Amino acid sequence: MDLSVLYFIVQQMMFFSIPLLIVALGGMFSERSGIVNIALEGIMIIGAFAGVLFVYLVQRVGGSTFPAQLLLLIALVIAAISGAIMSLPHAYASIQMKANQVISGTAINMLAPALAIYITRLVRYANDNKAVQQIPIQNVFRIQSVPILGDIPIIGPLFFQNTYITTYLGILILVVSWLVLYKTPFGLRLRACGEHPQAADSVGINVYKMRYVGVLISGVLAGLGGLVFVIPTTAEYDATVAGYGFLALAVLIFGQWKPWRILLAAFFFGLMKTISVAHTSIAFLNSLGLPGAVYKMIPYIATLIALAFTSRRSQAPKASGVPYDKGSR
Repeated sequence: MDLSVLYFIVQQMMFFSIPLLIVALGGMFSERSGIVNIALEGIMIIGAFAGVLFVYLVQRVGGSTFPAQLLLLIALVIAAISGAIMSLPHAYASIQMKANQVISGTAINMLAPALAIYITRLVRYANDNKAVQQIPIQNVFRIQSVPILGDIPIIGPLFFQNTYITTYLGILILVVSWLVLYKTPFGLRLRACGEHPQAADSVGINVYKMRYVGVLISGVLAGLGGLVFVIPTTAEYDATVAGYGFLALAVLIFGQWKPWRILLAAFFFGLMKTISVAHTSIAFLNSLGLPGAVYKMIPYIATLIALAFTSRRSQAPKASGVPYDKGSR
């Protein structure tokens, strides 16, 4: 294989794998606490919307005068905060009201795009006199080459050229998530609440509080992942993340709720997504002459196959999805 093709595939794969990794890790924290977060899709939409809207407004007023990477970092913080806020109704419904967690999450998934489109139309009409649902942004965030590291043979073109700071942020989140989950008292308490909440309560752990924290962390990471997905892949945001929240759930299950396995699962699904959208740029795949629709189905077919093989040996937290009643034993 031509090295330039390998570089292209890996770089494109990172654009799809890193947001999957971040959002799946968010889902992991929620389910490890005992709450199934089906709302990842909706939270991604709101996080991406808030971050993109901020970028749009700054670029409209300040143009190219605002430092690009600083702008992206601030937008990521806004996306994370928006994701946390959007996750609160799901946390309240699931923990305090003991509502069905699937229904609660589905409600947020239905609300999020409608809310984003409504606000977008208001903002675009006020600024551009256009009642449209797309938010245009200028992608000035791509790093052509990281100083020094980008010049390393093979490794440089693979990981430090044509990249985004979000790639390295995703790896940092992975490492921190593993450390928090397995090397801190907080991680032990969180896992206890997802496995045996009654036992955790009996030793003084506030199960409700830990579950709130787990859902909030998932909201932060899902909101962050929404913007991380949108920035490299679109020039106009239209209140969608192409089903990536649901795909992240598949990554979480395929990764067996464990950080490093989730990384491998994210790379696998990222590769499948790369094949589906960039097959015309890969000579070997383009020469097969298959219809484009076949390639577009690949990520979802891979999802079904992966889940079929992994569902039998699922290592999901035992109390995940089960409302906790402090008075019951």
